[in-house]
Amino acid sequence: MPYVMDPDHVESIVRGLLGAIDVDGGATDEQLSVLWSITDHLWKRPDLSDAGLRPLSSADTARELIDEGERRRFHLIMVTLESCRHPFSEAQVERAEEFAVALSVDGADLEIFRDWIDGGVERAMGDWMRCFGSLVRTNSEPSLLAASDGGDVSEADVWVSQEVDPVLQARLGEFHGLSDGSLGHAYLEFYRRNGIDVPGSKEGSVMSAVAVSHDMNHVIAGYEPTGQGEIALGAFQMAMHDSEENLIQFLGNLLIHEAGVLDPGGFSPVSASLQRPGAIELLGEAFDRGAQCRRDFSHTDHLAMAAWSLDEVREEFGVVPVTVVS
Repeated sequence: MPYVMDPDHVESIVRGLLGAIDVDGGATDEQLSVLWSITDHLWKRPDLSDAGLRPLSSADTARELIDEGERRRFHLIMVTLESCRHPFSEAQVERAEEFAVALSVDGADLEIFRDWIDGGVERAMGDWMRCFGSLVRTNSEPSLLAASDGGDVSEADVWVSQEVDPVLQARLGEFHGLSDGSLGHAYLEFYRRNGIDVPGSKEGSVMSAVAVSHDMNHVIAGYEPTGQGEIALGAFQMAMHDSEENLIQFLGNLLIHEAGVLDPGGFSPVSASLQRPGAIELLGEAFDRGAQCRRDFSHTDHLAMAAWSLDEVREEFGVVPVTVVS
């Protein structure tokens, strides 16, 4: 379900979000900038940033938002804003928990952020890895899973390094024969342009089937594998479909590239990626672009579309162009 809201509820939603980040002396500049970018791009209400809105309490927000879908989407935006607070604080975690209870919503973020405050980074990382491990098959390229032994992937095996995969290398190598404008050609160009090893081509890589699917989503959505690009892709996918698997991926992106605390291997955690030039506007637009899609392509069989032109793929799913430069 896309992240559209009833226009009559947008002001109340924004006031509730202001209440959710009004801790430790008030919202940070970054939190407010992210909120106003989302309000502008996704909900088309740029006027609200200068309207002098009074924050709502959790109880008042719950009275204003009755629809379960709107409450769930409110929670996701709240999580985004929560992760943008530097330094992260217990007061912010407690306020987010208060709103979650009032709205009767739940999510992996509540456990992860609480454990981060109470038990430290390693405990929070363990929470996320456990959640991701339970969904790794869903987040894998479908035809690559079909070609495997078909067994479930245990949590313990998720992060085990893999050997070079000549079968996958050969399959992806076939994309070299596709036309320049094809999805497959654009996929290989994505790796060449960014100096990244193609999945299965290097010993020690992990989760090749997940990597193929994730990077195909990068190509179709039009985001580079930078910190801000990863966060934007997560927001884009959440706006296409607010599923549990998309949520866990988005949380991972925020924890790696914004909070700077998650290091599952193969990444370089960096704090405050959204403070880079253009990053906040890229995020706001990403929510809007994802919401405009006709259906979710995150977990489709991307390899089956490799010969399609990239323009045809984007037209099929309703992917509009990126306009923000970051």
